[in-house]
Amino acid sequence: MNSDLAVIGGVGFAMEGQADELETSYGRVPIIRCRMKGITFAFISRHGDDHLPPHKVNYRAIISAARMSGACAVISTNTVGGMAGQPLGSVFLPNDFVEFTKCRPNSFFEEKAVHVDMSRPYCPQLIAPLAEAARSLGQQVSEGVYVCAEGPHLESPAQIRMMRQFGDVVGMTGYPEVALAREAALCYASLCIITNPAAGMAESKGLNISEITDLMKNCRQSVHDIICQAAQKIPEKRSCGCKDA
Repeated sequence: MNSDLAVIGGVGFAMEGQADELETSYGRVPIIRCRMKGITFAFISRHGDDHLPPHKVNYRAIISAARMSGACAVISTNTVGGMAGQPLGSVFLPNDFVEFTKCRPNSFFEEKAVHVDMSRPYCPQLIAPLAEAARSLGQQVSEGVYVCAEGPHLESPAQIRMMRQFGDVVGMTGYPEVALAREAALCYASLCIITNPAAGMAESKGLNISEITDLMKNCRQSVHDIICQAAQKIPEKRSCGCKDA
């Protein structure tokens, strides 16, 4: 059964359905297949049952599985720290990225030089319906640049002061996922939830991972509803150019 849309779930988000497994060139990937309102989804857990840290996630296997599922489009969910004063629990949709990662395989092409255009890394035909769905459900939405840090530790205030010069939110899982999706000629968008102010952005005793996880879990139904509603509005014909990567 081919899927219409692949969903990559981050911390605190999952979809229920029929368990399946895909064998990719980079390893086996468990997926969940489900159908809602006429749309067939393939859900992939980014971190898996063992909750792999961001720098150990098998991003190439995940994107390969998304493509093998039959989907032409991918929506990922991500938790991020706000660097531009965004309200906690609000939606952020990246339209560009900057990355400061160090040790992650970031390309499918290792034997020859292939230079994929990154002028528009996130698909506008996915961003638009996601924004529309989120706003229709009463969510505050902002767009901008996603800065990807290596992790797994959270960033220092000095790192955040530097990263604020480059972007609006900081996370650990957005890259190389976005670049690999471009190489795979998939439409790709990231649905981010602002779970915390980045380090040094607010007077507090520090950042607590359990609080970040709890907030994302509280937003789980909203994220689910946004994705399902947006999926109804994604154009059947791809005119965005993602397929021509």
